[in-house]
Formats: sequence, C-alpha cells, structure tokens
Amino acid sequence: MKTFCGRANPTTGALDWVEESEEYDYHQEIARSCYADMLHDHDRNEKYYQGIRAAVGRVKARGERVIVLDIGTGTGLLSMMALTAGADLCYAVEVFKPMAEAAQRIVEKNGFSDRIKIINKHSTEVTVGPDGDMLTRANILVTELFDTELIGEGALPSYEHAHIHLVQDGCEAVPHRATVYAQLVESELLWSWAQLQPLQVGGARLLPPPEVARCAGAHSVCDIQLSQVEPHSFTPLGPLCTMFTVDFSKPVSSAPQNHSSGFPAQSSGRAQVVLSWWDIDMDPNGTIVCSMAPSWTYPEPRSAPWRDHWMQSVYFLPAERTVVQGEELSLTVSHDDYSLWYSLDSASQSGNRVEAPPCRPCCTCQAHLVWTRPRFGELNDKHRTESYVAALRSVVNADSVCVGVSDGSLLPVLAHMLGPKKVFSLENSRMSKQVIEQVLDANSLRGKVQVLGIRADQLSSSDLGGEQISVLMGEPYFSTSLLPWHSLFFWYCRTSLAGLLRPGATILPSSATLWMLAVEFEDLWRIRAPCGTCEGFDVGPMDDMVQRSMDFRESREAEPHPLWEYPCRALTTPMPVMTFDFTQCVPQQPITSQGSVQLKRSGRCHGVALWMEFQLTDDITVSMGLTGPVGDQGECQWSLHRRQAVYFFRTPQESSGDGRSSLTPLESSGDGRSSLTPLESSGDARSSLTPLESSGDGRSSLTPLESSGDGRSSLTYSFTFQPSLGDIKMDLELQ
Repeated sequence: MKTFCGRANPTTGALDWVEESEEYDYHQEIARSCYADMLHDHDRNEKYYQGIRAAVGRVKARGERVIVLDIGTGTGLLSMMALTAGADLCYAVEVFKPMAEAAQRIVEKNGFSDRIKIINKHSTEVTVGPDGDMLTRANILVTELFDTELIGEGALPSYEHAHIHLVQDGCEAVPHRATVYAQLVESELLWSWAQLQPLQVGGARLLPPPEVARCAGAHSVCDIQLSQVEPHSFTPLGPLCTMFTVDFSKPVSSAPQNHSSGFPAQSSGRAQVVLSWWDIDMDPNGTIVCSMAPSWTYPEPRSAPWRDHWMQSVYFLPAERTVVQGEELSLTVSHDDYSLWYSLDSASQSGNRVEAPPCRPCCTCQAHLVWTRPRFGELNDKHRTESYVAALRSVVNADSVCVGVSDGSLLPVLAHMLGPKKVFSLENSRMSKQVIEQVLDANSLRGKVQVLGIRADQLSSSDLGGEQISVLMGEPYFSTSLLPWHSLFFWYCRTSLAGLLRPGATILPSSATLWMLAVEFEDLWRIRAPCGTCEGFDVGPMDDMVQRSMDFRESREAEPHPLWEYPCRALTTPMPVMTFDFTQCVPQQPITSQGSVQLKRSGRCHGVALWMEFQLTDDITVSMGLTGPVGDQGECQWSLHRRQAVYFFRTPQESSGDGRSSLTPLESSGDGRSSLTPLESSGDARSSLTPLESSGDGRSSLTPLESSGDGRSSLTYSFTFQPSLGDIKMDLELQ
C-alpha cells in the first residue's frame, strides 16, 4: 500500500504530492519527533517520579491495590516509574503503533512486561470488563497529554472520557492539577508579528490596508521559546494573572469555557499581546511543581529547566487598545476543547456584558493566511526594508520595467514608489494576489502596479504590453520553502524569464551564497541525542526506533530551525561554501563544492548551521542567518524572520581548538559557467577532494573525535546542488 506525502519542490515553488511506501509517513513522524527532548527533560521526569511515588503511597495507605492507567505512555517511562514506586498493575495506552511497539520492547527489557499491559488504542476506545482491555477501573490516572497551550493535544476530552469510563471516583491523578497564567504587555517586537506597520520610502509613506488593521488575525497560538525574548522587548501593563485551574483528579469538562481576571493597569500604554504559560502540580498540596515559566522569571535565569516539547505562548489581542495607568481592566481567556484565545475589556464593560463571550479569532483579511508571523515581522523590519529600497534606488530609473517574483511581496510596491516606467508583480496564489491588491487600494496605487496571477513560466510578452524586463527582482521569499536553499526557486524563475529580459537587465539579488558554521548548541542538541537510560530505566529500544526511522531514507539531511530561539556558540569561522550566480541561468549539470575548515574554539560540536545570504548589489547584502559578527566567545545573533538549516551529527564531537584556525579550501567543480563560486574554482575538483569515510550506503560514518588541541581538528564538507531537484545534498564529517 502506498501513501501520498506533500513535499516542497524548489524547482517549481509548488507543493508536490509524492507517492511513498506506507512506512514513510510514520518514519518521518518518528525521525522528526521530540521524544528524546522529553526524555532528556530531567526536571519533568523527576517531578513526575516524585508525584507518582506520592500517589502510590496515598493509595497504599488506604489499603487498596494500586491500578494505574497511563494515557499517552510513549516509551512506558511513567508506567515503569509507577511499578518501581510500588504499583501492582499498569495499563499503558499509546495510540501511535510504532511507539506502542517500542514501549513493549522497553518494558520487556526492563523486566516489567508481566505487570505493564501496552494497549495500542486511543484512550477513548479502551474498554473495561472481563473481555475488555482493562479488567477493572484504575485508581491512579497518570498522563502526559499536554502541549505548549496545555490543551492542544486533546487533553480535556481524554480526561473527560477517562473519568466517565476508565477510572474510579476519587482517583488519584498525576499531575493533580494545571494552572494557566497570563500577562498583558505592550511589545513593538511581538506586535510586529501580527499587524502590518506603515513603511517609509523616502518622503512617501506606505500604509497597511484597513482590512488588515481591523482583522483579529489567525486563531492559532504562537508558541516560542519566550526565554529568548529579552524583557526589555516588552512592557508589562498588568500583573501575572492566574487565569484558570483544571483539577485532573475530578471529572473534567471539554465544553467551551471563559475565565476572567481583573486588575488595574500598572502603566499606560498600548495593550497588544498576552504572554502565557502554565504549570502542573504533581500532588494535591502543590509541593511538587513543574513550571513552564520563562527563564527571566527565575531569580537565577540559568537555573530554569530547558524544554522544547513545552514552551510558552504568545497571543495577540484582536485589536490593540490604549490603556491608562490605574484603569480597571478585565482579561478574559476563552477555550474550547483544543485551543485558547484572549480578549480585553474595561472592568465595567466586562461586568455589564450580556452578549455571548468573544468568539475565537478568525482571519477575515486573508493577510494572516498568506503571511506567517515571522513573515509579518520580516515585512515590518525597517532596516531590512531600507536595504531593499537602497538597492532598488541604485538600479531603478524612469525607463525601468520591473517585474517582482516572490510570494506576498511588497517589493514591487516599493519599486513603484521610486518612479519606474512600469511595475509588474507575479503572484501565483489567489489569496496573495488579493492581499497585495488590498495594499495597492489602501495607498491609491491600483493600476500603478499590475498584479498578475500567473507563474513566471507562464509570463508572456503580451502580459508585459510588449515590454522587456529591465529589473527582475525578488526578496526572494516563497511560502513553500522549508530549507534556506529552497529560495533558489527565484533562480528557476529567472531562467524561465530569460527570453523576456533586456540585454544587460538587472537581476536583484544578483547572487545567493550558502554559508555554514559548526556550532555547539546550549540545549537544542537534546532533541536529537540518544537517551540510553532515563531515570534509571533502559530506553535504548526507543533510540533504535528513532535511528531506524532516520536511516529509512536520506537520514543525513538538514532540518529547519529558528536559531534565534536556540542559543549556540560558533566553533568555526562562518564560511561561504556555495555561491549561485543569478545573472546566469540554472546550469544543467550538478554543482559540487568540497573543502574543510578547522575548529577554532573548544567545545562539543553538535552540528552545522546553514543559511543563505543574498547579494542585492555590489555593496548591499541581506543575510537570512547571522545578522552580525560572531562574538569573541562564539556568540551568534540570528535573523528573527527566517529559519536556518541544521545538520545534526549523530554523535557530538569534542573540539579543543586552540584559536589557530585556518581554512583549507578544496577546489570546486561546476559546469564552467561560473554560476558556482565557493572559493577558487578550477572547474574540476576530482583530484583535490578529501574523502569522507563512508558506511557504504552513501552516508558519512560519524565516530567520536578526540581532539589533541593542536589545531588539527577540522570539519570536512561536501555539497552537491542538483539542478533537476533544486535541492542540496551534503556530507559533513569531523576529523
């Protein structure tokens, strides 16, 4: 049996549906899961263990046999904790079949298979009785059904069903309760992710469409590592409020609810954003607490536990409103069975409310469906806009015919404001086209920029009124791009438009360069690191399962991450490894680049960060990765708007770099048309390639590196750009 999977096609900019074997989907799910992150979360594991011990003790003190129901068991870790604490029997429910099979192997390996029954079902399908999945109802309910928003994984319906059908009245629950907290703030940074701001272009001002300004925005939560948002980036307008509590030891309702908290405004400002997180009490007395609070709420921020499976939430109010210090406010959180949303009223309005509670936000302007939150931030980045305007100003004149190729881009509008002859914008998406037309209408520019709802390969001379293109421009940004080099779709568009270009036409950007940097992550390594043992239990079968899934197909590939959320140290000098010349067409033959770079700082090398940098003009570049020089200790500052790629090593490598780093570039082979200029190219690098050790399956074999500290530790790389696929294959190895 086959399955169809959506995959970005960088050569067409489209999402292709590709037929894969039936195993592919769940192998991808496992390979990109965060099971390891949860098992590496010692604070979580320790608090669960303490709570389970206490719950088992309370049941035993009543003279009862301890029967545990573990919903969402995953590896079976919590069930094994329960038996070690003295439970008599555990029913461990896991709906994901590969995980249930791994849990079975894990409990067998740890000697618990006679008292842990793995049930491969959704908990709402579990039955109780002589012929059921469970012989009797449980008197301890253990769950880990939470996400960053607490209820987004269906915790409420699962608890509701369990209390009705699967557990005894008055059962113990671990966790015992959850509490959701929220704080109202003003933040120019965070609000820039929700609303389009006015842009200044010379003496002119580009205004956002009123439809966008009035729109409540997308309903989905913005989950981020709030610890990486500096406190100076926002102003609290109210105290940290306790919004609601759920007691999991009692019957739970999944029906929609509203909870309000009143307070006087602490300061005057613009109420825009709600920061939210939760904690869970593992025991009834609240002495065992696992908190999701960001690190800057701790007296010692570095003591805060790190986790990526539970982060913090940012909610955007439907509309910003001005508040005055001392004004009595009422913050309301509403939720259904899967999501939360917030609204703000004055206390008097809240008390007099007779109408229905606020509905869940819904985008009515389409902009919040076209532009992601990082994309809103990118469009609102004034420094970035200034770079593009400066580049356009240097090439646009009164005779220019400009064509823009990017998704939902304001670049053609900015170009028009500089006075060219004609401007065209190619927007293949109907919604993107309508959003850009809203921008034009809001600024009385309808007809001044012609928005064409076609692809670049469909553009004809008649569409341009017989004109030839003198300036082809792109950011580039494409909504289907997952990895940094997927933006090379601009190169394919430029190639398809070659016949419509004037001789000597300007291509902006003129080139793109792929950069790499070997890094030591502060915490992100946990999501891919094998666990081995966890709290004294052998979870090796899970490591094996993840590795098999990563080996299923092209395991050694990079994955996208917003690195501004994940601090890291540079262990090498940032290095350009491939440059793509947009003034030339896409070559027919693959392009390769090989070389090595020495590690200059000591540390543990977890992987390699990769990003693109675009050369707008000879002296203007825009980076989608590092936004400043690397600090003396290897500190990195990353773009807030784009995801970078990370190539994780299977085994972290130790480096004792002595600072005497030197680049050892190897030659590059291409098609001879200088569309690749990583370093110096002779057009043939076959004799200068440093071989990578191979496991025989085309993937590099990684072995731990013991560095002698003599500066000889190096990162060897090999990159191949495949024009037929629009993708980059890579092999990296530390030697």
